[in-house]
Amino acid sequence: MALIVKKFGGTSVGTVDRIEAVADKLQQSRKNGDDVVVVVSAMSGETNRLVDLAHAIQEQPTPRELDVLLSTGEQVTIALLSMALEKRGCPARSYTGGQVHILTDTVHNKARIKDIDAARVRADLDAGRVVVIAGFQGVDEHGNITTLGRGGSDTTAVAMAAALKADECQIFTDVDGVYTTDPRVEPHARRLNKITFEEMLEMASLGSKVLQIRAVEFAGKYNVPLRVLSSFEEGEGTLITFEDEGMEEAKISGIAFNRDEAKLTILGVPDQPGIAYKILGPIAAANIEVDMIVQNIAEDTATDFTFTVHRNDYKRALAVLQATANETKAREVKGDNAIVKISLVGVGMRSHAGIASTMFEALAKEGINIRMISTSEIKISVVVDEKYLELGVRTLHEAFELAEKKPF
Repeated sequence: MALIVKKFGGTSVGTVDRIEAVADKLQQSRKNGDDVVVVVSAMSGETNRLVDLAHAIQEQPTPRELDVLLSTGEQVTIALLSMALEKRGCPARSYTGGQVHILTDTVHNKARIKDIDAARVRADLDAGRVVVIAGFQGVDEHGNITTLGRGGSDTTAVAMAAALKADECQIFTDVDGVYTTDPRVEPHARRLNKITFEEMLEMASLGSKVLQIRAVEFAGKYNVPLRVLSSFEEGEGTLITFEDEGMEEAKISGIAFNRDEAKLTILGVPDQPGIAYKILGPIAAANIEVDMIVQNIAEDTATDFTFTVHRNDYKRALAVLQATANETKAREVKGDNAIVKISLVGVGMRSHAGIASTMFEALAKEGINIRMISTSEIKISVVVDEKYLELGVRTLHEAFELAEKKPF
């Protein structure tokens, strides 16, 4: 008998019919002899509806009260799913995050899980029940309801799996696994049977929306086998696990991309100690996250400094950088919010030379100019003009032979 934690997102429980279909899946798992804990999101669109209600009352909703409001979305789903299971003769018990003592810090709207008391859940499992838990939420040490931020239900599921020492955590979504890249951009993208936590973390941070980054971090930290599956069709999905010997065979596991990039450059600043801090300190103070950084030293003891930010922060960052330019007597500030980042990810990079040169050659043949480059042990990222995104992804997918190999 295996203990499985299953998580179903908003699309999977978006209607009563879909909740009934989830109940059928869970009933089958119980018939197969598995102990089952289920974590669910709010029905699709519900969280957005609640946010709109809050903004209709307050332009900047009080964080504590917003958490109280948003947590109700999952409460609807856990009750309906438990009813659907009971209707099928499958004993079930629903719990909010607070009721199963998912203890978080006190940061409203983006809390982090500190501890879970799994005793109540274990008692229900021993009694033969399916336990249905509200994702995305917890309670702080003062008894206040907290939420974990968008996508937090994935983190709830992985954290529950870690606390229960589950055999596997299964994330059911509207895709049937992790692909070599987005099939909407490259129709020949291939579903991966297996990928490492390290690769999945890079893919998630670089733009892949299949899993939330914190959930992958949690799974890797506590060694929770994680599987991505489709809610709507049968299949093995993709297993996210630790690296094994067979994974060295694949040079590249996938291609991630991010459309939400913007690039800023400050030209002709004095090349002196502390100049990087003078440029990025005010950016950080404005709570703007910086991604890639390139600094070029010119012959006239001046330097050009380029960095990227999220596109939503572009105008604010540009204003901050202009003020810095005036203060440092820089020559000019330039900005570009029509760029994208394309990244190759693969643990095989550690043992295969020539990945970068193959990437650069393939892009050059298509006339795609690279504006910035960033590398790590298992990743190479390039910034290119936005108009080249799809061409660049398809070109690299073909260059590294990531499509499904057809039998002769």
